[in-house]
Amino acid sequence: MLKVMKRPHVPAFLLSILAIVLPLAAQDRGYWNAASSNARAITGDVTINDAKIIISLLNFPIAQIRALKPEEISAAFDAESGGAGNLYRLSIPAAQRFLHHNTLCGTEQTEWMATYVERKTLHLAFFSGSNPPVFTFDALSKSQDLCGTFSFTH
Repeated sequence: MLKVMKRPHVPAFLLSILAIVLPLAAQDRGYWNAASSNARAITGDVTINDAKIIISLLNFPIAQIRALKPEEISAAFDAESGGAGNLYRLSIPAAQRFLHHNTLCGTEQTEWMATYVERKTLHLAFFSGSNPPVFTFDALSKSQDLCGTFSFTH
């Protein structure tokens, strides 16, 4: 007698959650065209993948730390609900020059990057400081570590 193995049953709601969450986790990956005046003047176009960010044809390793909560995205990017974002750890030396001899964080090393993707727009915020940024309106308004925000399009 031939025995038929049954596949485990995955509830439909779990599949629907995965279908939403998995694409959101990777939304910031890919090649992005500089859109904001800051991006055009400092970084130029950027590429983000699982292991690095490429800024002005220079590679910098990144490590995804965690997803940002909706209220953190709102505080960091003055954004309405919708979209997804992540916090990354990176290390870009203070002496590193980009377009027009600009730096990301002045005389400080760039150590954190927050991303937020809304439709076909990527927003980046770079931070100095050894401690992770605190993503509340109050903390960000008083932060000495927020270096700048940049916008990109697909």
